[in-house]
Amino acid sequence: MSFLEIDNINVGFGPFSSRTEVLSDINLSVKENEFVAIIGFSGSGKSTLINLLAGLQTPDSGQVRLNGKTTKGPGPDRGMMFQNYSLLPWLSVFENIELAVRSVFGKMKKKEIEEHIMHYIDMVKLTPARDKKPHELSGGMRQRASLARTLSLKPEVLLLDEPLSALDALTRSDLQDEILKIWEDDKRTVVMITNDVDEAVLMADRIIPLTMSPEATLANEFIVNMARPRERQTLNEHPEFMRLKSEITSFMMHLNEESKALKKNNIIPMPTVRPKSFEPPVASPKLKTKYSALL
Repeated sequence: MSFLEIDNINVGFGPFSSRTEVLSDINLSVKENEFVAIIGFSGSGKSTLINLLAGLQTPDSGQVRLNGKTTKGPGPDRGMMFQNYSLLPWLSVFENIELAVRSVFGKMKKKEIEEHIMHYIDMVKLTPARDKKPHELSGGMRQRASLARTLSLKPEVLLLDEPLSALDALTRSDLQDEILKIWEDDKRTVVMITNDVDEAVLMADRIIPLTMSPEATLANEFIVNMARPRERQTLNEHPEFMRLKSEITSFMMHLNEESKALKKNNIIPMPTVRPKSFEPPVASPKLKTKYSALL
């Protein structure tokens, strides 16, 4: 049974006369505790799609449903982890998480709040840095803090908008493993946006490509039939990993080639325009008399 649904969503920008359709006829069904990855090129509308799920953007038509109810605006039932860290620079790691926790669990007692926050700080291995401010942290530590803040709200759905894309390869791998471990220990529904095929195959149960914009839509899904936990060290020797990686990469490159071909066909030639005369402009007699003393 579907837990999170997108039903026939369309999104566009601009006036009616020159409107650009960004997403067209988007339909998605995610089961409870399922890990789904949406993969696509930059500019295809991935962030628009995740913003719709989070309630940060309203579709022109269609609706998002969570547990059978239409969502209206953002809420703590959907936790969002952004591409950037989105941490308040004047607050410590603990204080950034505390601000979010108090806004959702305002009735908690002070001691309960502190224990709740420390549980998630410990979970992402940031206990020694609990009192440090964002500028004192590395990029990976900031993103850990962002993850702890999102998880501390205990959302029913975790939305990941390319949260690891700005990190170096080693830190990215480490955080991928942390997210997977947290998901396996504390199951919840996850929708992740990514442009990394390896990351999608490593982490997800299903991978769904987003076609190129304009009028991007979700293509046929790829099912990841690989047992969990998945060992990163042996992935490149796993036949199913190599098959999926090859098929998804080929599919995405084909989309890119189709998009380039369409752009070539849509080039509108500009008219040949030349000035009537190439002679320099002639100043009027009055202008010459007025400024002659200056020349």
